[in-house]
This record gives sequence, structure tokens and C-alpha cells, in this order.
Amino acid sequence: MNIDRRRFLRASSVALALPWLEAFAVRGAHSPPRRMVCICAPLGFCPDYFIPKTTGQDYELSPYLEIIKDYRDQFTVISGLEHAGMSSSFGHQASASFLTGVPGAGRPGFRNRISLDQFAAEHIGAHTRVPSLALAGHGAGGLSWTRTGALIPSDDSPSRVFSKLFLEGNPAQKQEQLRHLEDGYSILDDLREQAGSLSRHLGSEDRSKLDEYLTSIRELELQMVSERDWASKPKPKVDVAPPKDISNPADLIGRTRLLFDLTHLALQTDSTRLITIMLAGSTGSPPIEGVSLGHHDLSHHGKDPIKLAQLRIVEIETMKTVRDLLAKLQQSKEDEATVLDRTILYLGSNLGDASSHSTRNLPVLLAGGGFKHGQHRRFNPENSPPLCNLYVSMLQRIGIDTDTFGSSNGTLTGLSMS
Repeated sequence: MNIDRRRFLRASSVALALPWLEAFAVRGAHSPPRRMVCICAPLGFCPDYFIPKTTGQDYELSPYLEIIKDYRDQFTVISGLEHAGMSSSFGHQASASFLTGVPGAGRPGFRNRISLDQFAAEHIGAHTRVPSLALAGHGAGGLSWTRTGALIPSDDSPSRVFSKLFLEGNPAQKQEQLRHLEDGYSILDDLREQAGSLSRHLGSEDRSKLDEYLTSIRELELQMVSERDWASKPKPKVDVAPPKDISNPADLIGRTRLLFDLTHLALQTDSTRLITIMLAGSTGSPPIEGVSLGHHDLSHHGKDPIKLAQLRIVEIETMKTVRDLLAKLQQSKEDEATVLDRTILYLGSNLGDASSHSTRNLPVLLAGGGFKHGQHRRFNPENSPPLCNLYVSMLQRIGIDTDTFGSSNGTLTGLSMS
């Protein structure tokens, strides 16, 4: 049976525009909001400057953590973790598994699974206009993956994201949005009918794959119901000018600041509670004083002192953007709490050391979210719990009743609620 490819691609465009899997039954609609922001630095951080030498509550701040020392009691640094089954042979490609924990990224036949944010969106995404927001410093690659292992493209245009969150369209534009949704319903109806006819001619393995496809169709229908409901509600007003996109892909710091400013606005207005951010990692030389080489080249320094010195400058500037985001979230009040109190801010990387492509001893900074902070938790890299244990702890903290995620075998020991 032939399925028209053009109609299939039209349906795929609906999926890309509405990358959220959501069930109607949502618990805790009137409880205080719990949020999660996951940030990946794809070229990592120089471990000697990021990871502290000492542990516990009285650990000595590393050079990079010194930059955010004013928030020492609001963050925990964790070292020694890795995703189970990862290989340094595919270090850069491991970014695909940063929030999924699925081993084998970059190898033939690799198939990803649902990412941490999308798993959370299935449970709490319906509370907000945008169930989840996928951002990137450059390009459409990102960290968010559907339950069937499809990449959700990220948005690297702050002006476009700002418009989506805060600018009302005119009546014609709103009508066009509703028309797009109705077209989506029609396309999904056609695909379901064609898939049903196809099912009778398939073997058991193909029928199982088709069942996954039909599940995706049902999930998309739920997405569009929610999208149609939100389309009739006014967007929040913010007293800031729309951002201007930065055309230079090497301007890592400028692009990061714009994304972090958007993140603050999106959380402050409760436009979304789940955000992923893939930071830029350009081959070009960033416009930073004292830096003449590209960020990628610097991260693969091979212990060259000149490259290490320039890399330190770049990563210090990156940590300054983290400091400023922490400040904004801490200063934003929400009832008796702050937005930071109710937001898990997770900064990490798919690489423990970009110079060697190592995927072990990953840098992890966990801030806010109601955890008891102010410590360095070091695990033995030779026998560490899987990084997904941290993800289970994060999911539980935002109110999701689960004991497993990805390759987890429990929660991360040493983390407690404040």
C-alpha cells in the first residue's frame, strides 16, 4: 500500500511545530509550580578549573565556581558521574544522549529514547501555554527527544521565541493558526486510516512499529487540543523590548545571554516550566578580548598552555552568564518563594574532557529547585552511579511519581530536599 509522502511530511511538520506529548489527567494543578531548566555545554568545561579539589560542605571553590560564589548556598556541584555504556570514541555525538542516557550515540543503528524534559512534559506540560521549550545557541540541533526517539528541533532565534511567547498575532494570524490546527486534524485522520489499512498486511515486528506510530498520532491529537485551547487566551505582557538576533555564530557569549534572558522571562511569566538549552560551540573565534582561536579548537587544547589560557577566558565568560541567570531567578519573587526556589537549574555536558573526548567524570552543577545545596558531591569515576539517577531525583523533585528513568538504578544519594 502506497502512503503519499507529501501528506506524511505535512503531518511531520505538525509534529515539529508541536513537540509535546501530554496526557489530559494532570495532578497538582493548584500546587506551587515546579520547573526545570537543562543546559548542556557541548564542549564541556576544563575539569581543572570547574571541579573542586575538596568535597563536602566546606569544599574550596574552583576558579569557575568562584564566579558564582554569591549563590554557593543555592547550588551543588557533582563530579564522578557518567552515562552507563558511553564511549569516548563518539564523544561529541554523546550530546544526543545527554538527557536520555541511551548509549551508542554516533554508532550505526543508534536509536534514541525520550529525553528528561519530554518525560516531564508528559506529566506537567499541560499547565502552561508552551509545554516545553527547546533552545540552542546555534542551529536546530538540541537535547529534546520524543518517546519514539525523534529529535525535537531547537530554536536559535531569540526574536522568534519572544514573539511566540509574548507577542499577540493579529486576527488573521490567529485564524491562520487555527486553520493550521484543523489541517493537522485532517492529516492525522488520513494517516490513521491509511495505517489501519496497512496493518492487516504486516508481520508482527512491523505491526509493533506501526503501533508506536499510531500512539504518536494519538499523542499529537492531544497536543493540538491543548494548543487550540491556549490560542484563545491572551499572552502575558512583559515590559522589555523584543531581542535582536545575533548573526555571528561565533558570538557564544552574546547568544547565550539572549537565551538566558528569554529563559528568565519564560519562567517568570509561567509560559513554560520545562526548558532545554544547547549552548553554542563554534569553530570561529568568539569576539572576546584575549581570544584569537575558535572555541572548538581551544577545547581540544592538548595541554597547550596558550590554548588553555584562552579557553579559560571563554569559559569564565560563560560562567558569568550563568551567574547572571541565577541572579535574575533569585531576584524574581513568587508568593513567599523565588523563581529559583522552584526551578531546578541543571548545567552539565556530554563531555568530561573535550580534549580527550572523555565522556566520564562529567561536570554537573545543580542549582535551585528546593534541594539542600552548598556542597560538592564526588563519586568514584571507577564505580559511579549512572547520571540518570540524578534525573530520577530531579523528576521526583518537580512532583513526578517515578522511580526510574533511562539507565537509572535509583535516585542519587546525598541529595535531599530543603
